[in-house]
Parts: sequence; structure tokens; C-alpha cells
Amino acid sequence: MRQIRVHGETDRYKHSVLGINGRMDTLQAAILLAKLETYETELQARERIGARYTAGFQIAKSLVTTPYIEPHNQSTYAQYTIQVRQRDIVRKRLSSAGIPTAIHYPIPLHMQPVFRDTDAVEGDHTIAERAAEHVISLPMHPYLAPSEQDKIMSATIDAVGSSCLG
Repeated sequence: MRQIRVHGETDRYKHSVLGINGRMDTLQAAILLAKLETYETELQARERIGARYTAGFQIAKSLVTTPYIEPHNQSTYAQYTIQVRQRDIVRKRLSSAGIPTAIHYPIPLHMQPVFRDTDAVEGDHTIAERAAEHVISLPMHPYLAPSEQDKIMSATIDAVGSSCLG
């Protein structure tokens, strides 16, 4: 039952069966009700911070691929995920600078154990596979101060630049 409740996950980022996201209990519901009061403000802050990240990385656009949001859409920026070459080196350098990162979805959907009985094989979905190898999520929350964000962007640009040099 637990496995079905967490999207069919057996180990972190490995899904062997189809599941649902059914993890809300009474306490979480009460917290969510209280958070609804700040929802719009936090959503606007996340959009502003996401746009600031995207603008800040324009000077390194040959080294950092930022999320693209269609002009008629908006993102909640649950994460701010970029793509970089030599992700592991960049991640290590950011960690050394005191900047936490995460790798969300390191295994493409078609390579998940739950889909092992399909015809999908490695190489079938090259964009998804390439993304899984290059994505890295940077700190993102509605209370991220501009000075913190400047530090993150500067350290990221330094890390991706130096990773290209060796």
C-alpha cells in the first residue's frame, strides 16, 4: 500500500508499479489550509525569483540552459532546474561553495522499472535521457533573498565555466 501511495516508488526515484500521490494526512491538510492565505503572494514571489534566475543566467546561456515557460503560461517553480554539462563537477563545486543542489528525476520515465514490459529501450527518447544526465535543481523558495540568489547564480556561473576548462 505504501508503494502505491508514493507513485509506486520502491527506492528513491525508482518506480516499479503505477501509483498515486496520496500522502496527505489531517495535520498536512491543516497546514495547507493555513498556507492558502499566502498562496498568491508565494506564487508571485516564485515567479519573480524564477524570472530573475533566468535573466541572471543569460550571460552564460551557452553553458546554462534555463527553463522555458511559454509567454501565455506560468510556472509555480516547485524547483528551478537548469541543464549544464559536466553536472557532477558543477554540483561538487556548488556544494563546496555551500550551495545545496538536487537532481530531480535522474531516471527518464521510459526507463523506470514500471515500464520494463514496454518496447522502450535506452536511446528511444534521447531528449529525456540527455535531460536526466544534465539537470540540476538550484535552491528555490518564495523567501529567497536577492543577495542569496546572486551568490547562487555567481557560484553556478563560475562552476560551469571552470568545468569547461577542466
